[in-house]
Amino acid sequence: MIAQKPRLRGKICYAVGITQTTKEVLQRIPTWPEEDQEELAELAREIESRRTGTYVLDEDEKNAIEAARRIGIAPDEAVAALWKRHSIA
Repeated sequence: MIAQKPRLRGKICYAVGITQTTKEVLQRIPTWPEEDQEELAELAREIESRRTGTYVLDEDEKNAIEAARRIGIAPDEAVAALWKRHSIA
């Protein structure tokens, strides 16, 4: 007999150690408008960066920096200094 992996059928699984309140909120997130889900993701990224000391740019932020570089709003030296100051580089 071959062992089969259990099928979760739309269930969200989380690691042990997550609070019950967090589990309940996470279960409701798929019902939220996309705009609210994006806001929550941004807040979570901010919390994570505070905890790890490293901020990871999202695609919009990367694109904004590149656009600023192309049109000369932010000189490369200023961007590099910002990245270094915030441990992004």
